[in-house]
Amino acid sequence: MIENKYPAVVHKNVCAKSFRHGIYSLVGGVGHHNLIVTRDHNRNFAALTSLEANQVFQVFRDRYLMLLNDSCLAYILIFHNWGPDAGATIYHPHYQLIAVPVVPPDVRHSLTGSSNYFKKYKHCVHCDMIKAEKKEGKRIVYENRGAVIIAPFVSREPFELRIFPKKHSPYFENILDTELEDVVSALQLALKRIEKKLGNSDYNFFIHTAPVKEKEKYRHYHWHIEVIPKTNISAGFELGTGIEINVVDPDAAARILRTR
Repeated sequence: MIENKYPAVVHKNVCAKSFRHGIYSLVGGVGHHNLIVTRDHNRNFAALTSLEANQVFQVFRDRYLMLLNDSCLAYILIFHNWGPDAGATIYHPHYQLIAVPVVPPDVRHSLTGSSNYFKKYKHCVHCDMIKAEKKEGKRIVYENRGAVIIAPFVSREPFELRIFPKKHSPYFENILDTELEDVVSALQLALKRIEKKLGNSDYNFFIHTAPVKEKEKYRHYHWHIEVIPKTNISAGFELGTGIEINVVDPDAAARILRTR
């Protein structure tokens, strides 16, 4: 693990300050931007051995736990860009961790939806979704002892996938090694299927987990991994409305990705 040479945020000995510039409100770009680099130049995450893939995620977890001691942080995102269409500027496989002083809007939206569902039904929305999807079966791509791969009923992009640990937990950093093995195995399978069925499509994956502060507030949340292949480009309608046009039915996407 190394510091990013061109960091999106920089680490300082003081917390980010909020300030105004005329009519605008801003927060300083203070945080951490790390790279986790694997040794082999030609093997991406899908091509790693199970042991190697688990070691990568153990590094994610270890670094995440270290950063929890930084009281200036609000959120930690771990992600991977594979291929130029997914934003990768360097071919050598690497993974990124960016820790920021705010909870990002997309994460906040996910947290709000989860919270609203819990207030209404007293259940975790993702646990109920897993149960409903397993019952219907159409959008389940794969499951093992501790994890399940689902093509979301409302997918933003063609062949979008989500990997959920079956055990409810808001926090990625709390996962046990045995549970981590199942999640990592499912992620590798998802990426292999995408590579095979979509012709080595570029993709992004990232971990959505609860924020680092006010932990009791987010007991309703269920951490997970989202995988988004880069099969199309957002155009005027998508950019102008925030509404995505998905030309592949998630039922069909799951059916395609289920087959070896």
